[in-house]
Amino acid sequence: MATKHEQILSFIESLAVGNKISVRQIAKELHVSEGTAYRAIKEAENQGLVSTIERVGTIRIERKQKENFENLTFAEIVSIVDGQVLGGRDGLYKTLNKFVIGAMKLDAMMRYTEKDSLLIVGNRTEAHQLALKEGAAVLITGGFDTDEEAKQLADEKQLPIISTSYDTFTVAAMINRAIYDQLIKKEIVLVEDIYTDIEHTCFLNTKDVVDKWYEWEEETTHSRYPVVDNMNKVVGIVTSKDVIDKERDVLIEKVMTKNPLTVMKETSLAYAAHMMVWEGIEIMPVIDQHHQLEGLVSRQDVLKALQHIQKQPQVGETIDDIVASYFDQVPSDSHQMIYRAEITPQMTNQLGTLSYGVFVSYVIESARRMLRQMKKGDLVVEHITVYFIKPVQLETTVTFQPQIIDIGRKSAKVDVEVLHEKKVVGKAMLVAQLIDR
Repeated sequence: MATKHEQILSFIESLAVGNKISVRQIAKELHVSEGTAYRAIKEAENQGLVSTIERVGTIRIERKQKENFENLTFAEIVSIVDGQVLGGRDGLYKTLNKFVIGAMKLDAMMRYTEKDSLLIVGNRTEAHQLALKEGAAVLITGGFDTDEEAKQLADEKQLPIISTSYDTFTVAAMINRAIYDQLIKKEIVLVEDIYTDIEHTCFLNTKDVVDKWYEWEEETTHSRYPVVDNMNKVVGIVTSKDVIDKERDVLIEKVMTKNPLTVMKETSLAYAAHMMVWEGIEIMPVIDQHHQLEGLVSRQDVLKALQHIQKQPQVGETIDDIVASYFDQVPSDSHQMIYRAEITPQMTNQLGTLSYGVFVSYVIESARRMLRQMKKGDLVVEHITVYFIKPVQLETTVTFQPQIIDIGRKSAKVDVEVLHEKKVVGKAMLVAQLIDR
């Protein structure tokens, strides 16, 4: 039988897109406490089923598919620009395909304004009404209001009119940044993209005996299986090391390794890879929020996927991409590898000097490039220590000199000195696991 939490989530999922919900309403309709209702609504928000907007409330929205990540809902626009909804609240769940800046004559503006778009414009009430008639939502900049006729039209057509105190340029930049962030998210591969679902996963029950492990091994040729209890919750994992020299009639729960590392479908593939490399494990059970088994992900699948990702073009540029683009190798007569980077305004903190985060990214990048050139594979950082970092001005050039302190088949310790005009301005050491690509 489903728990109260699961019942509430199922109820929310059954609601039509655009419905408003509240903690009090859920508690009353499903006869649960307000605390239980609140926790379930927060979980629904995490799952992308609802969106909560200040001064509007919580609305059932359409769950985004991965391929539609770049499309923002009008509810998200309200949050991004810290806006106030003047009308058309029932349309906040809808998505916009593009936005148009209304800094032109009215007839020219309308040529670009189309259905499901967002017109960003100032205090021009005629433009507000014309945009709504074309099927576009309106974002009014400068903190202005609109007339009652436009608000009524917005309610009729279920298209939001939003007001924000920001200027047009700032609003456009904020929305553009949000779309760009969504594109980066779209490119991030999650465990759910590659895992083997439960229908194709072999697993054992705590009440099975060791002989069942041998049956599975003969049938699948695998040697590692998750163990579940009667509620299908993951409680352990069994490998060949666990069953060796054990009697065939011994219960699995007596030989299994308890509390194995697990991941959820929403876990990023990179995080799963790091866990597997650090802990030296070959498989990880995939679970839901109730710790029930949903499938399995193997280290081999993860590494294959990561290799495939590296060959794909990336739509959105991350901080690491920006760092790498300003980073190149300096020709040197010595055997030591030296790398150079130019400090741009994006890499500085509020004081105008090199930020700590970018400094760490450069240290890791210099160690990574050196190890790749030495054919040692790629690295997964386990620990990094920054001994000191002096202020580095923007638009200056610094050099990074990585040096191996200790290296083995699976790990490396690298010391990195950072110099500006032959003076040491930073020093760090990192310990990393090596992945053979």
